[in-house]
Amino acid sequence: MADSQAVWGIDIGQAGLKAIRLRYAEAADQVIAIAFDYIPHAKILSQPDAVPDELIQTALSTFLSRNQLKGDLVAISVPGQSALTRFIQLPPVESSKVDEIVRYEAKQQIPFALEDVIWDYQTLGGGIEESGYMLGAEVGLFAMKKEGIHSAMKPFLANKMEVELVQLAPLALHNFLCFDQIGIRPGQILDGEPDHMIVLDMGTDNTTLLVTNGNKIWVRNVPIGGNHFTRALTKEMKLTFAKAEHLKCNATKAPDPRAVFQALRPVFNDYVAEIQRSIGYFSSVNRDSKITKIVGAGNGFKLAGLQKFLQQNLQYEVERADSLQALVGDTVLNAPLFQENVLSFAVPYGLALQALKLSRIHTTLLPPEIATARKIRRKKPWAVATAATLLFGLSLSTAGYSNVASSVSEKRFGEAEKKVEALKTVETNFKRDFDGEKTKNTKLKEDGVKLVTNLDTREMWLEVYRAVSECLPRDVGDQQDSEDITQKNRVNIKSITAKKYADVSKWFDETKAKSAVLDTMIKPDRETGPKGIGYVFTLVAEHYRNGPDDNTQGLGFVQSTLLQNLNKFEFAQPGTPQPVPIRKLGLSHACVTIQKKQPNIEYYPRGKKTAAGGAKTGPGGFGARPMPGNPMPVAKSPYGKKDGEQSDKKIISRFDFTIQFCWIPTANDKRLAEDPLKAAGTNDAANLSNPNGAAASPAVSPSTGATPAASLTPPTK
Repeated sequence: MADSQAVWGIDIGQAGLKAIRLRYAEAADQVIAIAFDYIPHAKILSQPDAVPDELIQTALSTFLSRNQLKGDLVAISVPGQSALTRFIQLPPVESSKVDEIVRYEAKQQIPFALEDVIWDYQTLGGGIEESGYMLGAEVGLFAMKKEGIHSAMKPFLANKMEVELVQLAPLALHNFLCFDQIGIRPGQILDGEPDHMIVLDMGTDNTTLLVTNGNKIWVRNVPIGGNHFTRALTKEMKLTFAKAEHLKCNATKAPDPRAVFQALRPVFNDYVAEIQRSIGYFSSVNRDSKITKIVGAGNGFKLAGLQKFLQQNLQYEVERADSLQALVGDTVLNAPLFQENVLSFAVPYGLALQALKLSRIHTTLLPPEIATARKIRRKKPWAVATAATLLFGLSLSTAGYSNVASSVSEKRFGEAEKKVEALKTVETNFKRDFDGEKTKNTKLKEDGVKLVTNLDTREMWLEVYRAVSECLPRDVGDQQDSEDITQKNRVNIKSITAKKYADVSKWFDETKAKSAVLDTMIKPDRETGPKGIGYVFTLVAEHYRNGPDDNTQGLGFVQSTLLQNLNKFEFAQPGTPQPVPIRKLGLSHACVTIQKKQPNIEYYPRGKKTAAGGAKTGPGGFGARPMPGNPMPVAKSPYGKKDGEQSDKKIISRFDFTIQFCWIPTANDKRLAEDPLKAAGTNDAANLSNPNGAAASPAVSPSTGATPAASLTPPTK
């Protein structure tokens, strides 16, 4: 069987261009190294006086002048620190729905619009498929902004090089480690949970740390690279950067090697600390995993003493990837230049393996439009050949029919024409019956669409419930540790229901008749009601908040927290990176329809004691309910009269309230980009925290704390 197509794996780093050409010999089941190239840059790309575009162009021009790429595939890498890598544990889900779930997760995990990034995902090992469901599967999600991908591909396209694969450098390292060091082949099923290995790829400015066992992957970028050791020498020994770099590479030959290592020791210590921190975090979230070995890669790992220092401080076996176990080809492997820089070829080696389809990773960040155009161009010759064949056959057929037509006569074909007419009648009957069944089928499809219509908006429902959850007030600061429920920003949602309206303006018209309810809406919503098909959500809730002013108790607390948050255009709790797009989702016209202060009850923040020296009944709870109208003092209440045991208690109030808001589901492509209320100058903080623009909340009865029953009644269901 013929060998596969040759592949170039090319990695352009801060220090230079590394490339290796591989071919897979299927008959011998071997990967053969055919050629390689190593072209160092005149300057490190991150140096202040370097011009990266010019240096990369020079390296590519030199590479093309020394190597022939015609007919070969090209795979390139992009740096891992410029991309987003997430590993998500999926819940049990139908196998056919994995794409939908991953797209939903991508929207949550990627901090940019999906239209602005190029992303791909892959289901990793560990999951099983049973009865059409994927169970315990982990998904790797990889994304990078479009401009970053196009910037990386620009020098290759400028030199008319067709790039077949764009892959993150950490995933190329994973390909190398699994194929060459662990010995895993595509399609191989691993027994149990194999031990993990770590690969440290030390580059110029940072180190890629990757932990894998062939099934699972974990990646972290360590911000220490070879340049940090060079800068330490320039600082401690007062050398130029060039002299410090030479001294670092020849530390054992220096006049005073001990002084060199003393200058480098702080960086050694920082490097080990970062690696220990990463291993500690990985072990904390993967408690059953076992790490057996560390493999060092990258020319930075040639630093004298580094391998021994890591082994002594990390207590793991540390090896350098200076021998490629699964690769043959003496011309390349024994070349002095390759031997000198073999540690830097792990990434291009992994890229070429994936392009040869010899890796488990199959994701790519190649822009879809380029891949589609290339696929069409490759199929054009086959399309032209097919069209020519059809045209030739049609010509032969036409010539044959013309000969037959010349012999036509009524005597010979009269009987055949009658049969044709009879066949047409049969055809008409069949067509009539078919049209009738087609009409029935169309009606059945329409009925089916009505039954599953909610499936189109089920992701939107999840967004609505998430919006409500995010808008609930949170305890902050000392409130989190407080045992007093009256000082906590805690709202208990007892029920959430939704009612569909053919036109939600009907609900708004009913609400307008209750002035106290309408007054709790923000002014723009009071002036303009909602229209169209939608839902009205009803939240039945309670709270025990008893703050020092109107805005921190009763209805004022609800208005200044939950109601205010539901009226925002976008809202995010402190520390939350992704805001909830309240108005973008179609949520509006939030208002309080019922609020009532319930009779006072006893509350024990630290629990009751049953007897002297006895244990508390619990962390806190409610006691007897006194008569309505009692004040709310803090007092001592005796329990266990025989021994005079005392326990703190508090008389508190419970505030029941109901909030309603309108939801008109809005698809992603129809959502507003900017807040129209803010542009009009009406969606300021005062309007949101006090809908009426007045200094006080709606009138509350001094005896019960409830708004007038006539004006605040639940909407008709």
